[in-house]
Amino acid sequence: MADMSDTPTVWVFNGARSNFPSAVFTVRELAQAWIAKHQLTGTLTRYPLDQGAFEWALERGYFKPKRSDQQTPEFIGRFSAANQEHYHYEDGQLA
Repeated sequence: MADMSDTPTVWVFNGARSNFPSAVFTVRELAQAWIAKHQLTGTLTRYPLDQGAFEWALERGYFKPKRSDQQTPEFIGRFSAANQEHYHYEDGQLA
């Protein structure tokens, strides 16, 4: 995973098969406690504040568009870098 220590970040939880996040936390431990309390299944991902994941990945060399469709609004709007710290949960437990 990429080092994000130089960037203000938040933790975003997306439930399984959800189109929208259900929670945002400043601290991973708070997010994990909430996920466990509600026995949730989904993904917890660390995102940079005040910057899109697309630009963050470009600036750090984690992603380089190879095709024209990788620079479209649709692509950028759903972009998440594999280098972003993320965790998968099933029924409230780290998978």
